[in-house]
Amino acid sequence: MAQNASPNALASSSDTLLSAEMMAKLERMELISRKIFRGRMKGERRSKRKGQSVEFSDFRNYVAGDDLRFIDWNLFARLDRLYLKIFLEEEDLHVYTLVDDSLSMDFGAPTKFLTAKRIAAALGYIGLCRGDRVSVSTFSKAASPMVVRGRSGSHRLIGHWQGAACQNPAPTMEESVRRFCLKNTGKGIVILITDLLNKTGYETALKMLVAREMDIYLIHVLSPEELEPKLTGDLKLLDAEDSDMREVSISASLLQRYKLTLDAFIDSARSFCNRRSIAYVSVRSDQDIDPLMNEYLRTRGLVR
Repeated sequence: MAQNASPNALASSSDTLLSAEMMAKLERMELISRKIFRGRMKGERRSKRKGQSVEFSDFRNYVAGDDLRFIDWNLFARLDRLYLKIFLEEEDLHVYTLVDDSLSMDFGAPTKFLTAKRIAAALGYIGLCRGDRVSVSTFSKAASPMVVRGRSGSHRLIGHWQGAACQNPAPTMEESVRRFCLKNTGKGIVILITDLLNKTGYETALKMLVAREMDIYLIHVLSPEELEPKLTGDLKLLDAEDSDMREVSISASLLQRYKLTLDAFIDSARSFCNRRSIAYVSVRSDQDIDPLMNEYLRTRGLVR
């Protein structure tokens, strides 16, 4: 039988993603689903539905057709009325992580992709510690996800993200999400990590996920160089994904227009998500993983 992997052993081979101290903190966390999904196997998650586990929750009046095994006969002897025992049901959850691995993610210090991998590894590790099924994939491999379950799968999970790299060319966000939806037919939490820098847009892709009635979290990662560019002079800007080039003269007024355009883009994405019950979370690529998980994502309702 496989034994649970210790955080120290895991961190020794993948310390660039998660430290042993960080993994110890993650073991005490839990991913939050805003919807009720029926799991395939018993897990460590308390469901909002009432079930038939060993943990008592409440009583309700007996109605014809109820299972007689759950009648509280002691209460009947005292009150001469039939009451049914209700228990909390424990279930597993399917956690899907889909990470943008296009070349635009390979930018910044640290890169957006490295931050995305750390977040995906951390959230996946939380799911494994809670007995959830964790499915991990990137845009370029959306049709062939890796599915792991249990702490014994932590080596595979973190090793997968440790070796992941940005691809050229990578499929568009719309194409990737379409492949993801065709491959994954179950319900659960979908954590989409991307910079949203897609020339074909993000709206159609997100609408596909909404149509699947999944609990969607969009983690929007941007680098400090994109949020606060320190450019000056005459430059040639090259698109990392399609090699499209533009010659620009950087001035204070141009940087101001850029900042207004970027703010409008972020506000539009947030508004789009809010209207469709998608939890939007903005992240800087230079944010440290510890406060990011323990404070930032906790206050935004993704973990507790």
